[in-house]
Amino acid sequence: MHQDLRDWIEQVRQLGELEVIRGAHWDLEIGALVETTRRECRKNPALLFEAIPDYLPDYRILTNSHYSLRRLALILGLPAGLSAMEMVRAWKERIPALKLTPTREVKTGPLMENIKRGKEINLLDFPAPRWHELDGGRYLATGCLVITRDPDTGDVNLGTYRGMVHGEKAMGLYMSPGRHGLLHMNKHFARKEPLPVAVSLGQDPVLFLCSAMSLPVGVSEYSYAGAIRGEPVEVIKGPETGLPIPARAEVVLEGECVPGDVLTEGPFGEWTGYYGSAARPEPVIRVKAVYYRNGPILEGALPPRPPWGVSPPIEKSAQIWHQMEQAGVPDIRGVWCSEVGGPFLMQVVSIKQRYAGHARQAALVASQCRAGGYMRRYTVVVDEDIDPSNLEEVMWAVNTRTDPEQDIEISRRCWSGPLDPAIPFDRSGFKGFHSRAIIDACRPYEWRADFSPVVGCTPELLARVKEKWKERLSRMN
Repeated sequence: MHQDLRDWIEQVRQLGELEVIRGAHWDLEIGALVETTRRECRKNPALLFEAIPDYLPDYRILTNSHYSLRRLALILGLPAGLSAMEMVRAWKERIPALKLTPTREVKTGPLMENIKRGKEINLLDFPAPRWHELDGGRYLATGCLVITRDPDTGDVNLGTYRGMVHGEKAMGLYMSPGRHGLLHMNKHFARKEPLPVAVSLGQDPVLFLCSAMSLPVGVSEYSYAGAIRGEPVEVIKGPETGLPIPARAEVVLEGECVPGDVLTEGPFGEWTGYYGSAARPEPVIRVKAVYYRNGPILEGALPPRPPWGVSPPIEKSAQIWHQMEQAGVPDIRGVWCSEVGGPFLMQVVSIKQRYAGHARQAALVASQCRAGGYMRRYTVVVDEDIDPSNLEEVMWAVNTRTDPEQDIEISRRCWSGPLDPAIPFDRSGFKGFHSRAIIDACRPYEWRADFSPVVGCTPELLARVKEKWKERLSRMN
């Protein structure tokens, strides 16, 4: 497996899925090129921006890194050529076999080729894009790891949170409610202590993927990444914070957040396709040290407006499936986080009905498990003949197998957050609850045997005809 981001970029180049762009400006132009590539370019390659105006020519930004099945397969170590649902199933089946692998501490690594402290620090030495026209500032941290530690347990968390530049030595930090990094911050602040924090701005794509996973409390993203890689992740004990930082990262900032130290952050165009959270005071990282490789590569993760057809939700769908099985839900045939809702808002579960209430059980567990619980607005459960990744099939089932009075359930005061564009802030500025619906689009269990037969050929008939007429059919394609 690749050893770091640079190795992975070279593998992507060999796949023919890397496009190098020279001279694009950090102010809106990079963001516009990423959006255009996703919406209009069939190959949807990873984009490596070089020779960015106003910056040293070897300071680069990688974007669109994992937005293809082939590149996701490369990160996860899955076979190439699988369909999206085949990848979800393959990853779900691999999850139980993963053996958490603790980090290996080393004295130094490529990250430490350059070190700056105190007056030498200037975050604006690095090309921080203004991604969207209505953004409140320049965002250095998007495709990042924010590294924190639980003061009670000592558990280390890696999370992907956004960071807006506030001058030479400060960066804002927005973390959504319920996320482990924010829980760590709140514990430190409750003790009237600063939060030590490190931020990696370019790293092994396995680490980046793990940082966005909904892993249980106490499961280290570092150990999970080591399990995927089959070897420990090498880390250096951060000289300023004592936190483990990736030895082969591209850029790492070390600093702290102090209780009460806030600056106006945002807005930022988020994964919902909206500016769901307004500009408001957020904690600030006061940067004490910066470490970086020669010719550093920053990772930018510009969230696309849904539908997320360019970003198959393979890992999240597989995690929900796995957690449902752990909760005892039987005969799940597929799980899919629909691209129309980004990674969170809508999910579909396909089951083989085995008993009365099975469909509701599946929907309720999926909508509230750790991987499926955040900002989930709609959960649809369908029979096994429906492909959950095919929205047209799903909506056909919703339209033909549901009675709205009987088959839609509403849960209230569920886990949401400031990014939700459909709920308002209250008078105190709080925005954290929303309702969610489950839609039972399965044939009614008690009379499913009498439900109208589906129109269409049997798989056996189709296979026989396709074999007989394969030459003629091939000329039609």
